[in-house]
Amino acid sequence: MKDIKVIPVYLPQFHAIPENDEWWGKGFTEWVNVKGAKPLFEGHNQPRVPLNDNYYNLLDVETLKWQCKLAKDHGIYGFCMYHYWFNGHLLLEKPMEMLLAHPEIDIKYCISWANHDWTDGWKASNRAPKILIAHDFDDEQDWVNHFNYMLPFFKDPRYMRENNKPIMIIYIPNLIRKLNKMLDCWTRMAKEAELEGLTYIYQSAASSFDQSWDRSRFDYAVEMNPGYANTYFQNKRNMGMFPKFMKYSREFKRMLGIRRSLLPQKKIKEVAKADYDETWQRILQLRPQNNSPKMIPCAFTDWDNTPRHKERGYVYLGVTSEKFGIYFRKLVENTRTYYKTDMIFVFAWNEWAEGGYLEPDEKYKYGFLEAIKDALE
Repeated sequence: MKDIKVIPVYLPQFHAIPENDEWWGKGFTEWVNVKGAKPLFEGHNQPRVPLNDNYYNLLDVETLKWQCKLAKDHGIYGFCMYHYWFNGHLLLEKPMEMLLAHPEIDIKYCISWANHDWTDGWKASNRAPKILIAHDFDDEQDWVNHFNYMLPFFKDPRYMRENNKPIMIIYIPNLIRKLNKMLDCWTRMAKEAELEGLTYIYQSAASSFDQSWDRSRFDYAVEMNPGYANTYFQNKRNMGMFPKFMKYSREFKRMLGIRRSLLPQKKIKEVAKADYDETWQRILQLRPQNNSPKMIPCAFTDWDNTPRHKERGYVYLGVTSEKFGIYFRKLVENTRTYYKTDMIFVFAWNEWAEGGYLEPDEKYKYGFLEAIKDALE
């Protein structure tokens, strides 16, 4: 029996920065989208309200301490913290730097370089999105500068390691033209810094299904759900391998008490909808491939990105924290049985504007966190 390390992804966009002030308006944080959300159909769970109206500011170290204690108390191993580096231009770096500066905060963590361009896609409904800030991945001196910025985090005793190698996650590695050369550079620099190397992981579901790039430097890939499972089985159906996959078994419906009215996928107005139970059944049927890199399973609490995209958003129906507990417990069993890892990623710790969060809200209270704690115990 493996001890499972539960690692939710962590979004730092809950404090104001000059760039967001310029692009989205003075004082913008993710809470602006969350507070501005409207219910778009009957029963739509919007707006989401944090428990006790806790619209926190991540520049407050007491908030960071609260988050870390809350996570630890419910069995969370640590955070996968999104990191934004654009050729030396940092965005939303303060929470992670604050964590490094406060070694008394007891939490594990790792970096996920969210290496996609930033665009105004939230607003660009009738035109191509405008790029707000982009990367030059070919700048080899920037590889050195980037590694040197991350090195103090890698050397932090709280930083996650695999076989004594700090974990380095890249969200969409296939965007980087000279990827292998960059990773070889970082591995060399890690050894020069008296580390044994780095453990490389990629995260994006899209990267998993793009066969045009070389994965040989990566140790793991995250089944970033719900996107990974949906894409995997859509590909299988397109090849005629699972033409009737989405038929529910009688046993499965009885276990969850699912009403037939919840099963069909519907579309009201322009909001795309999917079924929570259906997607979780897909996740629980996933099995890791025998080839490299090794797969890391991933849970998701919920998904509703209408606070960002309004009627162009995507919503899951039938979500409850009790169902999540049933599914997560089964995912823990699958991880111990089928996967060559002790990690489970979770979408997400605090993706409030995409509906994916473990933090307590007014509807579910601590339900999602308690479900994880119960499953691990």
